Order: sequence, then structure tokens, then C-alpha cells
Amino acid sequence: MKVFMEGSHAAAEAVKMIKPGVVCAYPITPQTHIVERLSEMVAGGELDAEYVNVESEHSAASVVLGSTAAGARSYTATSSQGLILMSEVLFNIAGMRLPVVLTCVNRALSAPINIWNDHQDSMAVRDSGWIQLYAENNQEVHDLHFAAYKIAEHKDIMLPVMVCMDGFILSHGYEVLDLAEQSQVDKYLPGYKPAYKLDTEDPLTMGLLGSPEVYTETRYAIQKTMDEALALIEKEEREFEKIFNRKQPLLIESYKTEGADKVLIAMGSICGTIKEVVDELRAKGQKVGLVKIVCFRPLPVEKISQALKGVKHIGVLDKAISLGAFGPLHLEISALAQIKNIATQPVSGFIAGLGGRDIRPKTIKEIFSLMDKGAQAASFVDLNKWYKEESPIMVS
Repeated sequence: MKVFMEGSHAAAEAVKMIKPGVVCAYPITPQTHIVERLSEMVAGGELDAEYVNVESEHSAASVVLGSTAAGARSYTATSSQGLILMSEVLFNIAGMRLPVVLTCVNRALSAPINIWNDHQDSMAVRDSGWIQLYAENNQEVHDLHFAAYKIAEHKDIMLPVMVCMDGFILSHGYEVLDLAEQSQVDKYLPGYKPAYKLDTEDPLTMGLLGSPEVYTETRYAIQKTMDEALALIEKEEREFEKIFNRKQPLLIESYKTEGADKVLIAMGSICGTIKEVVDELRAKGQKVGLVKIVCFRPLPVEKISQALKGVKHIGVLDKAISLGAFGPLHLEISALAQIKNIATQPVSGFIAGLGGRDIRPKTIKEIFSLMDKGAQAASFVDLNKWYKEESPIMVS
């Protein structure tokens, strides 16, 4: 069914059809509309779930940790400082192998206080053991939640999944999308039957002390699962298309990369703008393309390597900065390019869009031009653009 819907409500509608037993979150801009809508659904009888009010995001994460450990399908959502407040518990959820799903409505971190979009919040917890999926548009926001639970709850995975959507750009933006039918969701995602849970009839301990003799093995187990999850996620792409009758990339999307000399790599809503620029430049004879990363954790190294084969100039557009180093995605792609021996030149990195700064088509065109020049690490480009039409770009 075609609907014209806000991104936050697209997420909430998906969660309703997934039928969690517990929903717990603390309101924070720009995430609030998701859990506000879910609370209305619970109050109105549309969703049969326990909606738990708490005093902070740390408590919200603790509640879904406990409810999932007790055997209930659980959901939470947050943004920015809320995600950072949750971070202690996020590591625990992953370490305990609990398939929680969290929607991160990406927002800049303080200070200074900024409520607009970038990816610094989810990037700050990229090493927590959570699978991370990034949406380009509101259709993907809707669809990725179904895939997130299917992946998280798979008996061979049992890891939490974070669905990341750009704050305001997607969360408060309205788009036409295909709303899933309940029958499709029920066919794709069966009811949750935990492989293990806290049970007085069959007691077990979770999150106990891990001494030096066993701790490394727990990290190894998560790393091994992350590696193995890539094949499952690719399989879920095919399964999703078969049931919902539409494609939903879950690892990467290659856009006009065949025969491309220059390819830009990015995540999230900016990929829509990049596609428009690619179309325009292609029409003028320039061989450019885009690799959109949907799954950042685990990183689909082989898929990315295949998409970049034969590409002369590789650029990465980050909406985050690892302060004191480079863009997080740029660091990953640079390492990948060296290990896989696919780069004929150093990978160029660009930081843009921090704190919600507009990234316009002219900015993308300039980035493609800079890739020809072999942009140097950790230099800024045209800072006086602060007062002009275009946003500043930092080259990393």
C-alpha cells in the first residue's frame, strides 16, 4: 500500500508489525516521534506490548537488556547524547548476545549543542559489537527494521542490530513509500523463540565475570559471528525481495560503478544526492559512480572490493570525524584498499555535513574534482565557504 509518511512513523509502523513484547525508550530530539507514535499504538490497542517509561536512555537500554534476556522481543530508539549515555549497556547487550533492535536517529554530539544530523553518534559506538545498518530513504527506514530483527534473532547470529536513519532529513521528512502488509511481515519474520533466556525452571547466568582465560574467546566469538553474518545478510536480501516484492540492499548498493574511473563511497541519505550528481556527470561523459554502504558493521569487505575493482580514484564522504585522525569510513576503506590491493592511488577522504550542514550537489561535484588531484590527508578545503552558499569540506 502506497502511503505518504514521515520517516519516524515509517519506523514505528514497521515496529508495530514486528510485534515486540516490550518497548522502552526515553525521548530525545529527533528520535521522539518514533516512540511517541508507538506509545499511542500501545495506548490505543494497536500494539500489544509493554511500554515502559524510564528516566534516562541508560535505563531504557537496561530495560530492553533485561526483557530480551527474559525472552521477550524488545525495541528501543535514541539519538546523539542518548546513545552515548546508553553506551555502557550497549556493550553489555552485545556481549550477552541479546538480539535487541535499536533505531539510532543520527544526530551530532555536543558540545556545542547541536540537534541536527551527522553520523558521529553511531560511529562512536561502532566497536560495541552491534550490527549497523544505514538507511538512504524512508522506504529503507521501514524495510531495514524487518531485516534487522530477522538477522538479530537468527540462531547463528544472536547479536543486536542498530538501524541508523538521518535525523530530520529522514525522521521528519515525508516521502511516498510502500507500507508492508502484516501477512508479509508474519511470513518473513516468525514469532520470537529465544535460544536461551532467564528461566527459574532452567537457570543460567548471563554477563558473568570473564577472566583472562576466557575473555579473548568471547571477543573472538563475536568477531567470528560478524564475519559469518555477511553470508546470512546477503541471503536475507534475496528472501526479503521474494516476500515483499521489492529490492532492499542490506550490504552495499553499487550505483553506476561499471567502467567508472572515480567512485565515491558514502552512507545514509546523502547517497540520494550523490546519485543525482552521478547521473548528471555521466550524461556529460564523466565516468563516475557511487558505492552506498548499507551494512557498516560487519563491513562487507569482499562486496566493496568487487565494486571497486579497476577504479582509479576512490573517495569516501564521511559525516563523522575521528578527532585526531580521519573519517571513520575513510579509515576502513583505506585499510581495505591496501589489504585487497585494489587502489592505484591513495583513497581520498572528505568530511562534510557535520552538525547538519547542507551537502549540496555543487559540493559533491567539487569532491569528484578533488579526487582527480589526490587530496591530501587532514587538510581543509576553502574554509571561507562558511559565509557563502556552499558548505566547507574537510579533506582527510
